[in-house]
Amino acid sequence: MVGIAAGTMRPETGRNRAADCRQFGLRVLRGMGQVTFAPRALTGLLFATALFAAGWEYGLYGVGGAAVGTGTAWLLGVAEERLAQGMEGFNSCLVAVGCAVFLGAGRPSTVFVALLGSVVATVATAAAGRALGARGLPVLTLPFCVVASVLTATSAPAVTGAVSAGGIRAGDVVRGFLAGFGQIFLMPQWYAGAFVLAGLLVAGPRVAGVACAGNAAGMAASWALGTPGAQLVNGTAGYNSVLVALALGAVFLGGGVRAVTYGVVGAVVAAACLPAFGVVVAPVGGHVLTWPFLVTTLVFLVGARSFPRLAATP
Repeated sequence: MVGIAAGTMRPETGRNRAADCRQFGLRVLRGMGQVTFAPRALTGLLFATALFAAGWEYGLYGVGGAAVGTGTAWLLGVAEERLAQGMEGFNSCLVAVGCAVFLGAGRPSTVFVALLGSVVATVATAAAGRALGARGLPVLTLPFCVVASVLTATSAPAVTGAVSAGGIRAGDVVRGFLAGFGQIFLMPQWYAGAFVLAGLLVAGPRVAGVACAGNAAGMAASWALGTPGAQLVNGTAGYNSVLVALALGAVFLGGGVRAVTYGVVGAVVAAACLPAFGVVVAPVGGHVLTWPFLVTTLVFLVGARSFPRLAATP
């Protein structure tokens, strides 16, 4: 009887484990989608595809970082709602990809640092949530910026393969526009950005439209301010503006016409602030990362509390 009972339990146990693995995988993908505030597994899958298209090692770091962050949060007893929405995976994903880009993906030491950084990002997320949540402010990518800045401050600058800063042609503008989406994951390839844009379209045409508006505004502002052509073509001039536009125009302020306009203005401000952040981090060999997005968004959200027509929503 014991053998029969054990035999009847094994298939059920196997199904439970398979369901748990599937649930965890969906949470990891949603975590990658949360980089652009889109907690959809398909969006995350397309983002992962973008990383793998840029290089298989980047895909492994991105998915692995999201998995480590999500798993660490689960082990520490983070609320199920946050886990289910992927809120514990996006900062660790970015930290891991940042390590691969700035420290060399093929080094065993980089794997260790990325794993450690992904765990620390979970702790940093909890700490930032306590500090900012009391003031009604979102954590955004603060954990990523802090952890990645510390980890990469003394590293050699990454070679991004940027083109010369000569004349910009129409094809360069298109590649730069798409690369702006790829740079959200630190990938300068236009085809990686195309997959990220596809993920945003899955999240919703309106979401993708706001992101495109922010990207275009950031590129235009950077061009007007005399940003070198190389930065326009490799996407570094636009990715912070994409995130600012999404945060203000599609997520935190209700998403109306006024909010979208407010977000586009914020995207321009983030682009204008980009050189200043570069000057600040240059002496320690650091990288701008998403600091312009982080600071601009937080300032604009605080300011929005004084503007009654920008009704904030949860």
